[in-house]
This record gives sequence, C-alpha cells and structure tokens, in this order.
Amino acid sequence: MEELITESKIVVENMIYEVRGKQVMLDSDLAELYQVETKRINEAVKNNFEKFPERFSWVLSNDDWTFLRSKISTLKIKTSGRGAHRKYMPRVFTEQGVAMLATILKSKVATEVSIKIMDAFVMMRKYISTNLLEQRYINNQVMQNTENIKLLQESFKKFDKNRKNTEIYFNGQIWDAYSKILEIFKKAKSSLIIVDAYADNTLLDIIKRLSINVTIITKKNNLITDQDILKYNKQYNNLVIKYDDTFHDRYFIIDNKKVYHCGASINRIGYKTFSITLMSDKEVSKLLINNISDII
Repeated sequence: MEELITESKIVVENMIYEVRGKQVMLDSDLAELYQVETKRINEAVKNNFEKFPERFSWVLSNDDWTFLRSKISTLKIKTSGRGAHRKYMPRVFTEQGVAMLATILKSKVATEVSIKIMDAFVMMRKYISTNLLEQRYINNQVMQNTENIKLLQESFKKFDKNRKNTEIYFNGQIWDAYSKILEIFKKAKSSLIIVDAYADNTLLDIIKRLSINVTIITKKNNLITDQDILKYNKQYNNLVIKYDDTFHDRYFIIDNKKVYHCGASINRIGYKTFSITLMSDKEVSKLLINNISDII
C-alpha cells in the first residue's frame, strides 16, 4: 500500500480521462487504488444513490465508452484481473464524486488514497490551464485580435494570482523562511493545527508568541519531551500534543479553514530548498481537515 501511495501521483494522473467535458475516473481504476473489488464501488453508489447526482457520477453510454476507447490510447482495456469481462458499462466519477465516495467507504486506505487523487485532479487542472494559456497566446499572435488579446491578458492575471499561492525558499534563506511561517501562524484567530512529524523545541519558540490554542500532531520521539511540554504549558498554557505517525508531509491548518502545505520540517527551514503552498482546492482541504479532526 505504501508503494502504491508513494507512486500514486504518476498512476492517478494516467487514470484521469475527459468525458462529456469533465475529468473523470473509472470505477475499476478507483477499485484498484482503494484495493477493493469494482462491485464494492458500485454497491456504495447503489446504497447511497442520493449522494451521487449525475454531476458526481454516471454510467457511461455506449457512445461514451466507444469515444473513450478510441480517443485515449493510454486507456488499458483489461483482459484479465479486476474489471475483466464485465457485464455492464463502467461507472465514472468526477472529482466531487471521488470525494463523496471516500466518505462512504470510510477506511484509512480510502482516505489516504483520496487525498492523492484530489492532488492529481488539481495537477491535471493546472496542466490543462497552462496549455490553454499557451494556445491562446499563439492564436492571438496570428489573429492580432484586440478582444482576444484582452482576454488573454486577463487569463494571465488570474494564472499569476494562483501562482502567488506558492512561495519557494532556497538554501540559506533561514530568516526569510522563519518569518514567512510566523506570518502564516499569526493569521490564525482562534486555532492553529501544525502537522510535523519532526517537531521540536524550535516550534515551541515560535508558537509562544501566539495567543491562541495550538495543536501539534507529530510522531512519538525525543525531539519534544513530556517535560518540555509540561514546562511550556506552565508558562503559556496553549499547547496540545497529539501523537500520530501516518503523516509524511507538513501542514498548517488555520482556524479549520485554510490549509498550507510546507515542504520541510520547521526545525530544518532554510537549510535546503523548499516551498510553502496555500492549498486552493477546497474539496482537498476539507478532506484533509476532516481526517485530522478524527485524530485530535
């Protein structure tokens, strides 16, 4: 399972297709990722049909299936194993449908894999958006149409605005990275959740400046001792530590609304190149927040 999750970015992106103008995934591919039978996926929809309107999921028509098979050369029509010799047309799921499916399956595997799937959908949208901008630029050079050029400029403004959600810090920018993290933390009005498997006393020195409740999710180690926590809370009394070893990446959750992804543990910021990203996809952020809520 770990191997599948680690490599899922490449795998999942190859499992996302376009049907009826929407990006979708096949039920058999989702079953493979969730490590269940395809019929289990479809039983989940059948038993919770009201939660899957057609904009979330639908069964392919003959025309859809023919189009998909002829249009996309990377689509593997399985001849053995899961999905082989199926009697019925495949069911497909949009990004929202995948998120809904994860809440119904209610397994650790489903939750972890669904986060990876959401990330893949986001990456595909960014890829398509970038290609679209490049194509518009080429067309405008040929057409020299004033109205199209204006639309292109607006598109670039929106694209540039999205890019500002990510900031990168290079090796040696220790103070800049430290200041940015403190700036993010100060945006919290009521609560701050920090997911960092290698949290240490460096983090305590930062959060002592905050007058809000702080929860740190980290794995059990000797970087922050019970004695450290006891002494800290005697003076500041705003810290809760939760031990969990299921997270590899670092996240900052602001007031249970905004989620930042951090590419390095806080005790190593500035020592190697890394980035901090505000996660703009609300569905992915909500899925992560719900998963963390189960821990705390």
